[in-house]
Amino acid sequence: MPKFLFLAGSARQGSLNKKLVQIAAKTMEKQGHRISVIDLKNFKMPLYDGDCEDEHGLPENAILLKKIFREHDGIFIASPEYNSSFSPLLKNTLDWISRPHEPEEPPLCAFKGKVVALGAVSPGGLGGLRGLVPLRMMLGNIGVTVIPTQVAIGNGFKVFNEEGMLKEEGQQKMLMATLDEFVRITKALC
Repeated sequence: MPKFLFLAGSARQGSLNKKLVQIAAKTMEKQGHRISVIDLKNFKMPLYDGDCEDEHGLPENAILLKKIFREHDGIFIASPEYNSSFSPLLKNTLDWISRPHEPEEPPLCAFKGKVVALGAVSPGGLGGLRGLVPLRMMLGNIGVTVIPTQVAIGNGFKVFNEEGMLKEEGQQKMLMATLDEFVRITKALC
């Protein structure tokens, strides 16, 4: 049975994308899937620097995150859009865990063979779509299967009800379509 990891590319406590991660994770847990949710705020790392890596090796949190990624078959990432790209926190995290730290470690072992579903919530009208394009490209270039369906929700400050759930049926359906394809493709490939 596949295991699924959920994370947001934001450290902010009230992050709209963390809310999306919580909804997605709860939905899949109710369906009986094995899930884990992590908060990148708990995995602080310095800005990636090759000289720092040469001198000190990978930070402990990068090694721990790499282990967590390797233990999961599918990864759901909800990333905010920062200036038409994905967040620097997420980029730095992916850069660090892409680096080998053991002599016999296969290249990109945290990513190869993984299935990823993407989502974004944004205060803007495009719902973070512009940030998902470079994220999709980067993940595809490092050996990840990124599913075609994704969820992008605009006007993010108005889309959640008091219980933290999506208000509109169309948004709920978009999330469900993404999660259904995520599960189907992960099961087929793992």
